[in-house]
Amino acid sequence: MARLADYFVVVGYDFDKRASSESQGQILQRFPEKDWEDNPFPQGIELFCQPSGWQLLSERKPPTFFVAVLTDINSERHYCACFTFWESVGDLQTQKSQPREAVEDEDHGIVQPTQLFAPKSLVLVSRLDHTEVFRNCLSLMYTVHIDHLNVQLETLIGNLLTCIIPIAGGSQRTITLGAGDRQVIQTPVNDSLPVSGCSVALLFRQLGILNVLYLFCAALTEQKILFLSSSYQRLSDACRGILSILFPLKYSFTYVPILPGKLLEVLSSPTPFIIGVNSFFRSETQELLDVIIADLDGGTVTVPECVHVSLLPEPLLHQTKTVLSMVMDPELQYADHAFPPTSIQSSALKIQDKEIRAVFLWLFAQLFQGYRWCLHIIRIHPEPVIRFHKAAFLGQGSMTEDDFLNKVLDGMAFAGFVSERGPPYRATDLFDDLMANDMERIKMEEGHPCKILKHIKELAEHLFKNENPYPSVAMHKIQKPTEGSHLRIHQKIFPSLDEVAVQFRIDHAASSQKSAPPVVKPEKKCLVLSGPPIAAMVDRNGSALANSARRLEVVRNCITYIFENKLLEAKKLLPAVLRALKSRVARQCLTQELNLHAQQNRAVLDDLQFDYIVRMMNCTLQDCSHMDEHGIAAALLPLVTVFCRKLGAGITQFAYSCVQEHSVWMNMQFWEAMFYSDVQNHIRALYIEENESCDQDNGEQMPGGKSALEIAAVQRRLWPTLCKEKQLELVQKEESTVFSQAIHYANRMSYLLLPLDTSKNRLLNRSGLGDVESVSNSYVTNSIAGSMAESYDTESGFEDAEGSDVANTVVRFINRFVDKVCTESGVTNEHLKTLHTNIPDIVQMHIETLEAVHRESKRLPPIQKPKLLRPSLLVGEELVMEGLRVNLMSDGRDEATGGVSGGLALLPAEGAIFLTTYRLIFKGTPTDPLVGEQVVTRSFPIASLTKEKKISFPAQMEPYFGEGLQLRSCTFQLMKIAFDEEVSSDLVELFRKHLHKLRYPQQVQGTFAFTVGQSAKTLVETKSKEKNQSLKTLSKNLMKNAKKTIGRQYVTRKKYTPPTWETRSGAQFATDEDDISISEEPDQSSLTLSSTIKSSDRQTMSNVVERACCRDYQRLGLGTLSNSLTRSKNEPFRISTVNRMYTVCRSYPGLLIVPQSIQDPTIQRISRCYRHNRFPVVCWRNSRTKAVLLRSAGLHGKGVAGFFKSPNAPTAGPSQTDSTSLEQEKYLQAIIKSMPSYSEATGRNTLSGFSSAQMSSSVSVIGHRARVISLSQPRATVKARKSPRGKWGSIRVNNRMSSYNPDIGTRLAAKDIPPPQANGGPSETHFLRQQRAYLYIIGDKSQLKGTKQDPFQQWEVVPIEVFDIRQVKNSFKKLMKACVPSSVSNESNMTFYRCLEDSEWLCLLHKVLQVSVLVVELLDSSSSVMVSLEEGWDITTQVVSLVQLLSDPYYRTMEGFRLLVEKEWLSFGHRFSHRGAQTLASQSSGFTPVFLQFLDCVHQIHLQFPMEFEFSQYYLKFLAYHYVSNRFRTFLLDCDCERIELGVMYEEKGERKNQTVYKSVWDYIDKLNKKTPIFFNYMFSPEDGEVLKPYSHISNLKLWDFYTYETLSEGPSYDWELVHGRYEQPDESDRQDTASQKSQRKIVWPCYDNRSKVEPDAITKLLQELQSLEVELGLVSEKWKDTWDKIKATQRTETKLESRHSLFSPLLLSSNLSHQRRTQGMYLQESVGSSINLLESENIATSTPSGSMASGRRSTSTLYSQFQTSESEHRSLEGVLYKKGAILKPWKPRWFVLDKTKHQLRYYESKIDKDCKGVIDLAEVESIIQGTPSMGAPKNIDEKAFFDLKTTKRFYNFCAPDSHNAQLWIDSIQSCLSDA
Repeated sequence: MARLADYFVVVGYDFDKRASSESQGQILQRFPEKDWEDNPFPQGIELFCQPSGWQLLSERKPPTFFVAVLTDINSERHYCACFTFWESVGDLQTQKSQPREAVEDEDHGIVQPTQLFAPKSLVLVSRLDHTEVFRNCLSLMYTVHIDHLNVQLETLIGNLLTCIIPIAGGSQRTITLGAGDRQVIQTPVNDSLPVSGCSVALLFRQLGILNVLYLFCAALTEQKILFLSSSYQRLSDACRGILSILFPLKYSFTYVPILPGKLLEVLSSPTPFIIGVNSFFRSETQELLDVIIADLDGGTVTVPECVHVSLLPEPLLHQTKTVLSMVMDPELQYADHAFPPTSIQSSALKIQDKEIRAVFLWLFAQLFQGYRWCLHIIRIHPEPVIRFHKAAFLGQGSMTEDDFLNKVLDGMAFAGFVSERGPPYRATDLFDDLMANDMERIKMEEGHPCKILKHIKELAEHLFKNENPYPSVAMHKIQKPTEGSHLRIHQKIFPSLDEVAVQFRIDHAASSQKSAPPVVKPEKKCLVLSGPPIAAMVDRNGSALANSARRLEVVRNCITYIFENKLLEAKKLLPAVLRALKSRVARQCLTQELNLHAQQNRAVLDDLQFDYIVRMMNCTLQDCSHMDEHGIAAALLPLVTVFCRKLGAGITQFAYSCVQEHSVWMNMQFWEAMFYSDVQNHIRALYIEENESCDQDNGEQMPGGKSALEIAAVQRRLWPTLCKEKQLELVQKEESTVFSQAIHYANRMSYLLLPLDTSKNRLLNRSGLGDVESVSNSYVTNSIAGSMAESYDTESGFEDAEGSDVANTVVRFINRFVDKVCTESGVTNEHLKTLHTNIPDIVQMHIETLEAVHRESKRLPPIQKPKLLRPSLLVGEELVMEGLRVNLMSDGRDEATGGVSGGLALLPAEGAIFLTTYRLIFKGTPTDPLVGEQVVTRSFPIASLTKEKKISFPAQMEPYFGEGLQLRSCTFQLMKIAFDEEVSSDLVELFRKHLHKLRYPQQVQGTFAFTVGQSAKTLVETKSKEKNQSLKTLSKNLMKNAKKTIGRQYVTRKKYTPPTWETRSGAQFATDEDDISISEEPDQSSLTLSSTIKSSDRQTMSNVVERACCRDYQRLGLGTLSNSLTRSKNEPFRISTVNRMYTVCRSYPGLLIVPQSIQDPTIQRISRCYRHNRFPVVCWRNSRTKAVLLRSAGLHGKGVAGFFKSPNAPTAGPSQTDSTSLEQEKYLQAIIKSMPSYSEATGRNTLSGFSSAQMSSSVSVIGHRARVISLSQPRATVKARKSPRGKWGSIRVNNRMSSYNPDIGTRLAAKDIPPPQANGGPSETHFLRQQRAYLYIIGDKSQLKGTKQDPFQQWEVVPIEVFDIRQVKNSFKKLMKACVPSSVSNESNMTFYRCLEDSEWLCLLHKVLQVSVLVVELLDSSSSVMVSLEEGWDITTQVVSLVQLLSDPYYRTMEGFRLLVEKEWLSFGHRFSHRGAQTLASQSSGFTPVFLQFLDCVHQIHLQFPMEFEFSQYYLKFLAYHYVSNRFRTFLLDCDCERIELGVMYEEKGERKNQTVYKSVWDYIDKLNKKTPIFFNYMFSPEDGEVLKPYSHISNLKLWDFYTYETLSEGPSYDWELVHGRYEQPDESDRQDTASQKSQRKIVWPCYDNRSKVEPDAITKLLQELQSLEVELGLVSEKWKDTWDKIKATQRTETKLESRHSLFSPLLLSSNLSHQRRTQGMYLQESVGSSINLLESENIATSTPSGSMASGRRSTSTLYSQFQTSESEHRSLEGVLYKKGAILKPWKPRWFVLDKTKHQLRYYESKIDKDCKGVIDLAEVESIIQGTPSMGAPKNIDEKAFFDLKTTKRFYNFCAPDSHNAQLWIDSIQSCLSDA
């Protein structure tokens, strides 16, 4: 029974404080005036009566009513029912406040109203929530007052305050206040169920299902929730509704349904809350960043970005939404029915309210299913003490990772739930019945919404009956005020009440209640049933039952073998067991099996048995989380003190000393749960019969026994019947049980927390050993990393300074544990003090025991380890350190671990790590004995090491590991090595020191390419060393002479030079002679330099002339080497020697192509405007359009203003900048004039024809659709075409068009764009319209800001956004981590493709290809292009190289690609040493793979055009590997100047013969190419003059398999001698046994075997078999290229015969060759499928087709100048000519070949000779004329058969067999010269 109302309060407007800044209310009267003893008067009621503030109004409002809730200090809620009405302000009050208001009125011009109205509130304060009763009572009082009824208000108030009603029980109570009224109060049947009325249904109607679910989850996970509404009553109802659906949980944080405006600062409190605020204060809630705001009026819920609301786990969330939808809108499921039921309609609001609550009750029953099976009862008397085992609950339901449930179980609401509902003997309610009886039904109803709905309606009926047990309630009788009474003009003020009369009634009622007998209703208590346990969930790995059964059988067998001492059998099964233990079922099986063999307190094993058991225990614990949700660690805890081995007399080592390195032992919650579980078992044993005391099963129901909760229920029922002595005895017994267990656990914890080696303190590292790594990007910072680790130790959570003291640390940890569990378990203070005294002694005693065990364990004989395998080394490669025994651990790639892809478990492998002068090599064997005898090899060059860091391996992975290292290489290799315990720390540090020295030498001369073979002392190597020394001396002298020459010329030529130029490059020089003058003595075979070149420079210049770029310039016809010849004056370009001493630009080559009209002094001045003096030079010319490609660096800041500034712009006056700008313009104008189209065209080409899809701010020119050339179109027509040529990619850009960047200028806007093609591309004929631009300058957008285009200039600037070098570096790091992750990631958002996308590597390739295709198209449309980006040696080099590769077929041959790399990358100064971090000086810059990015772009083009490249994909991989390996000198140093200074630019010709150590990668490739076709592309079948335009969109790009491919059987295959040597011998021995073998099938394992070797392509296989047959027959083996050329020649003849009869031969049709970028409209080329006839006897499906070839065309294979045959060359004309030798040498007949493609005249000894005897470069030919016979000429030959050839070096005399042949040779050679 309780009072209906505790206090009645009258609150009014405070006129005395009206003059202050804010108006206030005051309590006018309260009844009773004294506080009740059991319920003090709540403070602050006046604030809650008017939450928006006390204000005077100019008009009277109707009365209002709402219920506010106040919470006192004892967390008791007081319901304040506020009835507010407005009264007229009296004359006196108005006069008092008039002066201040009058002033305000004068200021604001507001007329003072004649009458004001003040609010007055009647308030009822109660602990009961009867809203309607309160409304009726207060409205009755207002009616008595306003209608002047003949009833005393004091009587009403006195009766109200003395009314006593029951709290619960379902009874009805009729009350009356004495004014003729009657009300019936219905109490709920069970007061534990909330009374909601209609509040829940209203909440759902206002906000909707999803919004309320968000609020529900937010409230459960302790988020801040704020309701907004203009109605106070709606705020109260909404808050009541939220609390109702939280049942059976109770909200225990701040709960204020109506918050006054003056208390809004409460919203900033850090604790969770549910608060309602009037919408009037909406603006003041906008700044709340962590509050979820629910707008009841607008129906919205706003969740801030920083707040994460954890939602219900699936499928519960979906099921809940579905059932709620069926309850709220039952017509929805029938909406689509043709004949919907007519009786379907929504329930009444009150019924719907209970149905919604029933849904949430059903939801909680599923969430908390089986929770009672996870309760630990640790004390029964005097009061139950119960704890919840959260980890076991989550583990059994497989919900460990669920964020929502974890937060709910950790919340205060659930803690209250456990303490309230945990006791097993108490009163029950609907939720308890549901959990006990209906869980099976709920499980059966899953997936049947109709059945669920039926169940929901049954629950709703129970809830409704709880609130309304009697449907026919008597009618209320309440008199209401007259309608419109509140609008009366004259109303009396609410009178002051007689306090004495009210108090008299209260006292009278109190005295009568004392005399009445107390009403005591006995509480019905009973046993709370636990319900069914949590259903056994399927293993999350989804393993099949059969598979699981096999795993369990393996585990059982292995354990049986161990205990039966069948250790050999156990060893075979052990790896399989360790893999099986990844499954939870197998881990549980292991604990059960070990329990069977641990019947006694101690099980003594021998060393090997002990080792196997410990390894299995470690592996079992390895995959257990720190929570131990599956109870694995709990099951192993008693076992680790059972299994042991004898180390000596009286010394025993237990298993616990070897399984300590696991995070679960450091988790306090684990120890608490284990302690409570054991205490429960012992408490249970106190209360059962003696014969059951030994059967303890963790408190669960046992056969023939009761659970601990059931026993506790019985004991609680009997407790009141026991005598005091018996009660005291039971309490003492329980307390002693807890105390003894505390001592036992102090021992157990010391076992597992004290390490075997007590010098190591594991507790300081609380997060696990594997997580704290000495992470370091370089070797230098390891000391910093070490200091970080030390600081980490100091922050371990232990306050005392002696953190390194193991004993103190463990004692403190155990003391904290004991304090907590004993306090919660009710242990007396005396016992607690005893525990604290004993714990240090326990720890110290155990330390002394461990010291003896540790000492004896070191004396154990070492376990037999596998023999170390020594690796094969290259010639000149030497071991720096002998092999250190290590284990190669698995990384994030699971191919080698027998993971998802299956296969061998190759890793982990045990072996040794070898450090050589060149490589880091691991060689060993897998630890799994079932794998067999496979050898695992993983290696990478030391120069490719990018990161090294220390890592630690916990003992669970292997018990004998020490330190670990993780080594990452830019060749996409990763080594995670764990050093064996026999490897000391000093050896590890020495290893790291040597590694650092080799990786970052002081100078580039310290790299392997220079130091190789230095230790050998043979005579040959000594001589070569001396030659190198002399070459270095020569180069030093050259540089000295150059400086002298510069200084002398600077004195003689007085020209103005800025001081910065003088300090930058020493001096400026200019010579009158711009070109190298060549003497014309016919008999000299060597270069003779003119007098302008000093004698000391001649050797250098002659070598410069022989360089690749110079040869290429002559091939392209870009200039000659003499200015005295008549031809040179007509050429637009010349080869300048202004940079021959590298003084103009240190990073440029010595010979440069510049316009003929530009003199060298001008070049020197122009170069100053460009970064690093890298001024524009010509690097390639289009042979068809004569457009040129130029390259340069970006401009300096000052140069930009002068270069691109409009000529009309105002300037301060003439300056050096202006003159330089004019010279730059002249330079560009000279380039433009060199183009043939300049004189004949009427305008210039512009980019205005480009569609907006083709260029964005980053010049988004995507590729264009490949054109189909008609088969019937004549060849001549194709050559004569003027429309853009070549193959195009797609012009589709993710279906989105973007406009031009405005910086490009209005001329680049898309104007008059012709209709696009059907595929989304522009129409090709109008792709580039003829406008005015002859030269396009591709510049960096950031450098060209603010520039203005001059409309009269004939060049056009195209600003583009280029990526930064740092972007390349960061992207590459992410790419490496994606392709070679260090560990397996379990995060769903860290998949391989997600990481690949995040790296943005393909985006960078896309941008480079975009710009390159743009430049190709411009060049192909007769416009020259200058690429002027960044410093000119990174992105510029990439673009110009790709442009030449796409435009010129020559560069797609092996010889041409080599020349391209030598010219654009080596000669033009790409900073290989700096970008590759090859020395200590460049270490800080890090590795930036610019060249690798270029090779990847070539790889992408190769994939799209496989028939256009002579070299294979392996060729690109080979270069990608060796450009970072430092095995060769090719890619060392940053420019030619540095190479000359070191004497490595030019090698003596004698050195190249029979060399064993190759200094150039090109020589090495040439050697391999003669031996094997590995670099050759059998599909090579180029089209003449083919311009490639690849697709560049990311969807068309493929990840290069160079990044992911690995061969563990041999290591990288790019050091050919090592791999080739290993595969040669076994092949021959195996071949002899093939006859006896029945099957030749072989298993090819991924990531282990080299598939290209084990399963070669068909052509390579046939060539190998042919060579083997020749060896068997004793024939001289023919080179593979000779064989290939002969077959091609045969195929060509056959194809020509077949083509006479039909265009398509059956052979071609049956071949079905697939080419990605050639369709049916391609030209049919010669040698049609030369590989296909070869393969008819083989499996055609496995062959590599040679390409799409057809009849009618000559072979276009331009290959192999040293070893190719006649069939593989371009032979425009061939035959016998007599040639006169040098002086005093006779005439000799030679077989001459004229090659138009290579622009050469070659001669051989005879027609069948394969080796070329000499070459005449046609670029050097000056004239060819008729000759006369000379002495020794062949006789009987016509005089007209003689002709002479004059070159820049000598005269050649030739004689043909007759005059006709002579004329034919003259015409053919002349034709070649004119074409050039």
